[in-house]
Amino acid sequence: MSATGVQILSTTIGYHLYDITGNALLLGYIGLVQFLPAIILVVPAGLASDRIGRRFIMGSAIWLEMLCAVAILALALLSDFNPTLVLITLTVFGVGRAFYSPAASSLAVNLVPREDFANAVGWNTATWQLAHVAGPSIGGVLYLLSPSVAYAVTASLLCLAGVLIFSIPKPPQRIEAEPTSLATLVRGFTYVWKEKVVLGAISLDLFAVMLGGAVALLPIYAKDILDIGPLGNGILRSSPAIGAVIMLIILTRFPIRNHAGAILLVTVALFGLSTAVFGLSVLPWLSILALMLIGAFDMISVYIREVILQLWTPDEVRGRVNAVNSIFLGASNELGDFRAGLMAAVYGAVFTVTAGGLAAVAIAGLSVKIFPGLAKIKSLNDHPDP
Repeated sequence: MSATGVQILSTTIGYHLYDITGNALLLGYIGLVQFLPAIILVVPAGLASDRIGRRFIMGSAIWLEMLCAVAILALALLSDFNPTLVLITLTVFGVGRAFYSPAASSLAVNLVPREDFANAVGWNTATWQLAHVAGPSIGGVLYLLSPSVAYAVTASLLCLAGVLIFSIPKPPQRIEAEPTSLATLVRGFTYVWKEKVVLGAISLDLFAVMLGGAVALLPIYAKDILDIGPLGNGILRSSPAIGAVIMLIILTRFPIRNHAGAILLVTVALFGLSTAVFGLSVLPWLSILALMLIGAFDMISVYIREVILQLWTPDEVRGRVNAVNSIFLGASNELGDFRAGLMAAVYGAVFTVTAGGLAAVAIAGLSVKIFPGLAKIKSLNDHPDP
């Protein structure tokens, strides 16, 4: 519910602002203001996840996001959809996401037996991807009714999600007995730096998606290049998730048993190539197909990276490590959106997306040299026992 609500909001607010202003740079600012809280609050968000109940952090963060959705709804109803006020509200929304992300990533390991965790990652990711299919499509339809309806639905879904999270029985959680010090505050950073395979996996995602991401510019493609309107924008936003769900079904039937590291690097390169195809396409069907391939190849890398990250990390520091990971993810997504919007305002959307996709291919090649241990990973269970 929370992921669906966030996707409805993201789809609607991007198209809404671009429809009103025609300013591509604003699409970049939407990503930037949601990323900055994650990097500023990385230490307290990670420590809160490790020292306070992760369920409590998740529920409280979602309700903060709900209040932001209500504020955006109020701006829309008042016919004063001021871009500055919207961006300020999205900054507060980013604060909620900064605390939600490490707690949510860490809680799953507390709820699921270790031997079943890789399978649980698949189910959890499937739910997330289904939300990315339904959310944008619903957002596109609701936008045709009224942007205010989309914002109201978002607020309702986030409210329900918070209630359901607090209904989860309190799970076991290993908490450090040592007092808080500078070393405990930065332990997430030191762990990631020490574990070069973990560093390589999340760095690969950071640079590939930051350079190759095209989601922020979809309103430009829907409105100006493909001429398919707000409903088409929702379909474009859903397409990567559709590809990801199809790939997840394949992974469930044919799980990755060997050469996981090499598969990770190859799929990131294919993600970049698919992005370049989308950037050059002027045909709606080809654009949708390219976006589905983007989602499919990204799904493989997300699956491999998430299993490596969660199973290699000790529980007492997992929240701080996931907070560090959320910075990498935020930089790849929200900061990548800002990069895309900034470049598109200067060079145009087609050049920005195409060049970014080719850069992602180059990043996959460079990772082989910079993190040689990454390519050598065989089985997903080939890790030290935390």
